[in-house]
Amino acid sequence: MAELTYDTLMDDGNYLGSERARMENQVILNELERKKKARNIAVPTDDNRVRARLREIGEPITLFGERPADRRDRLIYVLSQIKHARGDDGMQVDESSDESEDEEEESEFYTPGSLELLEARRKIAEYSLPRAQKRVAQQLIDSKMELGRIVDIRKKVFGEVKKFAILGSQIGDERPISQVRFSPNNEILVTGSCTLTSSDRVGGVAWHPQATLNQSPDSVNLRITSVRDYVASASYDTSWRLWDVATSQELLLQEGHSREVYSIEFQNDGALVASGGLDAIGRVWDLRTGRTAMVLDGHVQGIYSVAFSPNGYQIATGAGDDTIRIWDMRSLKSLYTIPGHTSNISDVRFFQANDLFFKKPQTPEPTSPDVNGDTGANESAVSSRSDTPKLDKPEAGSPTFTPEEEWSYRSGLFFASGGYDGYVKLWSADDWQLLRTLTTDSGKVMSVDISSNGHMIAAGTYNRNYQLYSDLE
Repeated sequence: MAELTYDTLMDDGNYLGSERARMENQVILNELERKKKARNIAVPTDDNRVRARLREIGEPITLFGERPADRRDRLIYVLSQIKHARGDDGMQVDESSDESEDEEEESEFYTPGSLELLEARRKIAEYSLPRAQKRVAQQLIDSKMELGRIVDIRKKVFGEVKKFAILGSQIGDERPISQVRFSPNNEILVTGSCTLTSSDRVGGVAWHPQATLNQSPDSVNLRITSVRDYVASASYDTSWRLWDVATSQELLLQEGHSREVYSIEFQNDGALVASGGLDAIGRVWDLRTGRTAMVLDGHVQGIYSVAFSPNGYQIATGAGDDTIRIWDMRSLKSLYTIPGHTSNISDVRFFQANDLFFKKPQTPEPTSPDVNGDTGANESAVSSRSDTPKLDKPEAGSPTFTPEEEWSYRSGLFFASGGYDGYVKLWSADDWQLLRTLTTDSGKVMSVDISSNGHMIAAGTYNRNYQLYSDLE
């Protein structure tokens, strides 16, 4: 398979020329046209009149958990569907609506972007396309893996996860530790706290992907996209911004939340970024186009943490409603809701394996015979026993997978969450079940992280401590 690049994507006419693509595009255009016409439909603003109108057209007057604003939107949607089915150019306006209100015609508007932003979008697209192609190709290989191998890998990985235990605790600062992140080589732990000023605090810290590996110590070691030239920052002014690390220039000021933006996270491919706000709404943005790819609407309290799964299409969000929600970008909906903690969920982190730490088990070397052709008296005595298994046959219960398959499938197979109930919890990322609960010496866990070799977990707590957990006995 040829490598997918920005240039080959632009020159590829097969997709746009297919009948299926034309049909899909036509469906999208029809839906956009329907929404455009729906904005011009006048409906009552009074909830009682909305209920009466729904009853007239044979629709339920209310649905479970439906708010008045949602009910009015549903009425608009139903009326637009009726209009589209009849093929009417105009819709009869409800006489009982508030005609005295002058509604301005809604129209889309665009803010001109800079040439630097255009170049940044192109570089992000050029870098993310081959990474996405490689990820999808690996997922295709994993999808063909036998069920028995998958079961064996899950048993082995989850068995190791259940061995995590406290390794040590250390005072890390004079104020509560709000963030902990392992370095890419897993030898350094960076912490962030509230010691900058009396009113500000460090809300997010992370490493450059190549820091402590081949990155110069004098270079910027912030969390940036996979293109490695840009950094994003979330702000309490209801926006997030994209910056050029080399020039310190602001490339993009992105709005889209009604309250403070609390967390922001990049997808591994580098093309998408997810933001979580205190308005209980999360959004997934496509950096290549600037458009919203998905709205994460389901929490009832502010979102404190957002994390992309290594598979690229699943997202976990932790919020103040004590739940973790799993979202699927393929179906554009929430897959599962985990009642994770008994208080605010402050952080969620997937295990993301780094191939640099994959160690293939060494096969034992055969014992060389002595001058008489024997391998030793002791070995001969052991080999002569009737209960000794033969080496040319696989042992019963031996793993049915290779170390390479295990390491590839292990990435993203579990994740960790920290909450204000004082616990760190480890969850499986396929059936979303609890694997292990780790206690801390504090009432609030502010942050959590998993090392890229899968053997260490760090937690930052409100009582100024950071704690380490290990699965190595």
